[in-house]
Amino acid sequence: MAHKRNKPEKVSKQSPVPEREDILAFLQEAGRPLTRKQLAHAFQILDTEAKQLLGKRLRAMRRDGQLIKNRRNAYGLIDKMDLIKGRVIGHPDGYGFVVPEGGGADLFLSPKEMRSVLHDDRVLVRQVHVDKQGKREGKLIEVLEHANNQIVGRYYLDSGIGFVVPDNKRISQDILVTGGRLEKCNHGDYVVVELVSQPDKHRQPIGKVIDVLRDGDDVSMAIDIAIRSYELPFEWSEQLEKEIKHYSTTIDASEVKQRKDCRDLAFVTIDGEDAKDFDDAVYCEKQGQGWRLLVAIADVSHYVKQGSVLDDEARLRGTSVYFPEHVIPMLPEVLSNGLCSLKPEEDRLAFVCEMHLNKQGEIKQYNFYKATICSKARLTYNEMNSLMIDKDANAREKRKHVINHLDDLYQVYQLLHEARQKNGLIDFSSSESFFVFNENKEIESINLVKRNDAHRLIEEMMLAANIVAARFIEENEIHGLYRVHNKPKAEKLEEVRLLLAQLGLSLGGAEEPTAKHYASLLEQIRKREDGEMLEMVLLRSMPLAIYSVQNDGHFGLNFDAYVHFTSPIRRYPDLMVHRAIEHIVNGYSVDTFRYTDQAMLELAEHCSMTERRAEESSRDVVQRLKCFYMKNKEGETFQGVVSSVTAFGLFVVLNDMFVEGLVHVSNLPSDYYHYDAVTHTLNGEKRRKKYQLGQTVSVTVTRVDLEERKIDFELIEDE
Repeated sequence: MAHKRNKPEKVSKQSPVPEREDILAFLQEAGRPLTRKQLAHAFQILDTEAKQLLGKRLRAMRRDGQLIKNRRNAYGLIDKMDLIKGRVIGHPDGYGFVVPEGGGADLFLSPKEMRSVLHDDRVLVRQVHVDKQGKREGKLIEVLEHANNQIVGRYYLDSGIGFVVPDNKRISQDILVTGGRLEKCNHGDYVVVELVSQPDKHRQPIGKVIDVLRDGDDVSMAIDIAIRSYELPFEWSEQLEKEIKHYSTTIDASEVKQRKDCRDLAFVTIDGEDAKDFDDAVYCEKQGQGWRLLVAIADVSHYVKQGSVLDDEARLRGTSVYFPEHVIPMLPEVLSNGLCSLKPEEDRLAFVCEMHLNKQGEIKQYNFYKATICSKARLTYNEMNSLMIDKDANAREKRKHVINHLDDLYQVYQLLHEARQKNGLIDFSSSESFFVFNENKEIESINLVKRNDAHRLIEEMMLAANIVAARFIEENEIHGLYRVHNKPKAEKLEEVRLLLAQLGLSLGGAEEPTAKHYASLLEQIRKREDGEMLEMVLLRSMPLAIYSVQNDGHFGLNFDAYVHFTSPIRRYPDLMVHRAIEHIVNGYSVDTFRYTDQAMLELAEHCSMTERRAEESSRDVVQRLKCFYMKNKEGETFQGVVSSVTAFGLFVVLNDMFVEGLVHVSNLPSDYYHYDAVTHTLNGEKRRKKYQLGQTVSVTVTRVDLEERKIDFELIEDE
């Protein structure tokens, strides 16, 4: 769920209030918790205002999980008290888990402990018990940050008492409703509740109704619920509207004179059929024995100035959010679809990454500069495929003014892609579905996106620019938000290795597998019938990528340093990377970059959160729409593949539509079944029937629960 971030405390440069690092170091040296009064004395803070600022800083450090305040009002170091910071993952049955921020096994929270928190709250817990299987149990010590400010759910009235059952089933507590727009609520309505009181061990959460969501079509209703559930910012303020009112539809002619003029170069954009914001354009030409490759990115930082209302809103949103048939943009349309969109035959301001490659496709030189470009063609992936792969004569004739440069671009792509394959390319066969709607916004079908070389071509160009941007930031030692993907955790690797061993497969690299080891295994897996499911197991074993001020490399892409530079229209970290590079390109010293260590750290955490929030809300809408679609399919039979095996049944993905449902163990042929966690199989005791990952099965849709967003199947027994 979304959560609000408090603004960092502001302390003037003349203030005697110590930095966070100094406070932590002093407490470490002191070896015991100290009160605010004791800290003020130690740092010789005498005046009242400075003491208040010290208190504010201590509260902020407590909120961020750097300190804890004990019963004697003394501040202590969390790691000295054997406390664990983490996020709560709620379960519909009332219990939950804490996922430690520093890694390690989750801690179980009993229903009693969960009474004081909600799903996604940030907490401090103490480990109180470890069972024989090594499973840890935690006790809640303190709630650092409440994640849920608004909750969407169904309103019910029982014996004169109003309450809301949250739509998010990970929130198992009902919300007691005491005020707001109750007169507009009907029994069973979807409503938005603002929490006025968070739960504690003595009472349930209390809220007031701030909006009623009336039924519309399936798509708009699903999106509306997700927007409110995840607290996605989706409206522009009056203040922002006033600030952007002066923007026109054309670029400022005076700005063109201050930039490199690249309007004569045959830049092209390559995007999906329905794309509206074109934030990257590419150009390539043969140069001696090598190539000159230019990646032009919309110059968003020219329009979105630090400290502006527009910048504040973009940072708050963090990313654009994509739903079927709807987008919540990070930037207003005048920029996202207008001035910052590299439309064909229109002059646009861009930030160019120019790379010079040798005949092997290695990047030997690069530089960055502000430019004016004019895209010469808006190409789609399908058209690019016709031009480069199919060599369609009519298509090539139509694009003859850019075709030579496209041929050069394709050659560079092949070299870059081949080099990554040699170095260890982890290339998962991702399956992505999309909805086809009729004129009434009803779902006609669910189809799979088919990736082709045109998708991979543009990916390679963007990867090249991102690598170079990371290299530039690292070499100049300026603050940047790195895109970090850590190695799989030891416990995940052990689970994967046990499964692979049962199937006669292995992952090389012992305790430290590299991208090459994963790539080698993927080559073997693709030749198997259960290859797709095994790929899914490998993918699930990997951690999520995050944004970080610390460059820890990108394991999945096999890069030592990586940043996001190529999509500043829709991602705030890219905009920050632009600002960092521009600062150096303009000749300013690193010391004058206007972002502190703490500000960048908080920004990295915030952007990681907004990305996670966008992905979760999008998945929520997709799953809800799949349930709407399958509701009319109850009683029908489909072919599918077993995607996951659990003690309570099989999850099956239907062929050609990527819809997943559960065959509960009770809907399997009558027998006693035993789950083998090592081999991921369910084994029948009497009939010796075994169900495993990747197995092809036939199922009947028996029930679709729109409230729970769950689909139940029944297995059709083989004759």
